[in-house]
Amino acid sequence: MYDDEPVLLHTEGRILHITLNRPRALNALTHTMVRRIDEALSAAQDDDAVTAVLISGAGDRGLCAGGDIRSIYEDARAGRSASLDFWRDEYRLNARIARFPKPYVALMDGIVMGGGVGVSAHGDVRVVTERSRVAMPETGIGFVPDVGGTRLLAAAPGELGTHLALTGQAVNAADALVCGLADHFVPSKRLTDLTTALSRSATPAEVTDTVLRYTDTPPEGELVSQRPWIDDCYAADTLGEIIERLMDSGIPAAKETAETLRTKSPTALVVTLAAVRRAKRLGSLEEALDQEFRVSCRAFTGPDLVEGVRARIIDKDRNPRWNPALPGDVTDADVARHFEPLGDQELGLSSH
Repeated sequence: MYDDEPVLLHTEGRILHITLNRPRALNALTHTMVRRIDEALSAAQDDDAVTAVLISGAGDRGLCAGGDIRSIYEDARAGRSASLDFWRDEYRLNARIARFPKPYVALMDGIVMGGGVGVSAHGDVRVVTERSRVAMPETGIGFVPDVGGTRLLAAAPGELGTHLALTGQAVNAADALVCGLADHFVPSKRLTDLTTALSRSATPAEVTDTVLRYTDTPPEGELVSQRPWIDDCYAADTLGEIIERLMDSGIPAAKETAETLRTKSPTALVVTLAAVRRAKRLGSLEEALDQEFRVSCRAFTGPDLVEGVRARIIDKDRNPRWNPALPGDVTDADVARHFEPLGDQELGLSSH
């Protein structure tokens, strides 16, 4: 696989295989990759010879670690807007995947983060393995969960989605299943056989039946046992109150979570909390993506995204200087600005 093409396409039987092919970059998405996947799905949708689509990642480290963060960082620093064009096409791709009329099988093996969630978790046959680590880690770089992540996390049981959105915690297969981010657990050693068997599937029903033949019971997760304190603490009205509840709970894991939240961008945390709660009230993925595009555009022009990427990816000093530095200094106006309409720059998915 490791050739110059960032997206590889081939057909086996009646299955279109889409392989993200940037293994040295953990298959991080570029604008070119998003466009090629979208074009492939558009063609497959109308191709009677294609029964289903299977997406996977090259290499053995993961499906996709997200978007190309360095490119976004350089774009923001230079005052350009290529990232906004990338997000516009990426979110449209996420919506296409969710509405794709044929089985869309995603092998969520290894690292699946950010944009990787967007190209997998909106599919209707989502497979995780014992190596899966699924996360929306955006608050750690001063950004907010996107690619439909706010809607996915808003639909998780209780306050589990709020917890994952704010902390950026990566979950294993069992927890991904509990949170509704995946459907089936298949041991990684069986993925090759599963892929071969899928190529012999001639109908959507056969695709589903084939996956079920390879499923197993995943290793135990953590979130079910932690749900009582998660549901209680994250039910608070504000970020400050959530952190107070976590600190005062008397539960070591909750206190550690509070300390984790204190390392994240206060603006990103407060806006994320609002975005997830608003997403619960929205009627469709398209509405959530429209909202996320507004938030992404505003966050792109704020100070914390550049600073967060600098501290975590560029300089790697792990010492971001957030502005503002404390949750209590993030005003209602700061939050509201992220959700304001963009006029003729709206994504507009929900209006189609």
